[in-house]
Amino acid sequence: MQSSKNNVRIIDLRSDTLTQPTPEMRRAIAEAELGDDVYGEDPTVNRLEEVSARLTGKEAGLLVVSGSMGNLVSALAWAGRGDEIIVGADAHVITNEMGSVAALGGVEMRAVPNDRRGMLSPEAVRNAIRPKAGYFPRTALLWIENTHNRGNGAALSVDEMWRVTDIAHGEGIPVHIDGARLFNAAVALGVPASDLSSVADSVTFCLSKGLACPVGSMVCGSREFIGRARRARKMLGGGMRQAGIIAAAGLVALDTMIDRLAEDHDNAKRLAVGLSRMPGIAVDPAHIETNIVYVTVGGKPAPELAAAMRARGVLANSMGNWIRFVTHYGINAEDVDEALDVIGDATRATVSAG
Repeated sequence: MQSSKNNVRIIDLRSDTLTQPTPEMRRAIAEAELGDDVYGEDPTVNRLEEVSARLTGKEAGLLVVSGSMGNLVSALAWAGRGDEIIVGADAHVITNEMGSVAALGGVEMRAVPNDRRGMLSPEAVRNAIRPKAGYFPRTALLWIENTHNRGNGAALSVDEMWRVTDIAHGEGIPVHIDGARLFNAAVALGVPASDLSSVADSVTFCLSKGLACPVGSMVCGSREFIGRARRARKMLGGGMRQAGIIAAAGLVALDTMIDRLAEDHDNAKRLAVGLSRMPGIAVDPAHIETNIVYVTVGGKPAPELAAAMRARGVLANSMGNWIRFVTHYGINAEDVDEALDVIGDATRATVSAG
């Protein structure tokens, strides 16, 4: 990768949030036409919101500072205090967003099991919908994540999602897609992002992950929904002023960075194949669909192996018995091969030390 420390070259596979903006993005940021976005007068933000809505097949868009904020304003726009959202137990909004929907919105998250790819079963969704009686919380929203982080970055197809979104819509319940890596899913499946978001009433996607922007995410939906989400954004302190310096990079990303996500997917598959050949590391390359690779470590705790990797220059996130690797802009095939050599060395050293 592009960094080094103490004469050790660093290959950072912790997350695609580590991407650096492209030279074209930096130029666009410097030259962006600006206005006050809270007044709706930043022309660059307005263009980004229009482009984002078009790409997702929605009426309107809203720029927010992060995917977590996008999810939170979406939840606040759909659900009120005492309401309930049906969501997979391994969803990012439950595991990695600090309980924000419950803490700040007073909204319950009703967790149902995910399958290996992060999908919810139609039966589980149907059974989780509350009866319309006065002593039950109101089921306000069905929540899907695509790609699914803890599902090894699985790209969920329209047909997969329809099986559960149709149930929700049949009961008058809206659907939200946490599409932080929606364009990864679209590229992997070979379909427009608008096809994937067509099953939902609202969708978020990140600019700052695989699309390589320095900051920002988008929320898209109907004009009425975006009006409510905009109010929630303001309430959370997310009303920005000359936000065109953020939006300018986003416009470049949506024009130039979507198709290249396929390179990240190829590199993730390459990484998974190499890891699958190492003793004590379990991963099935056939399950790697996008840019996320989870492996299970046998024997010693995974953080111990991750620490040995870090000492040798390869960074990855770990917990319990798993390690997660994420490929992204700035990581190429040569980096993957070098990382595999380092991980192999760290694995041997960890095993011998035990």
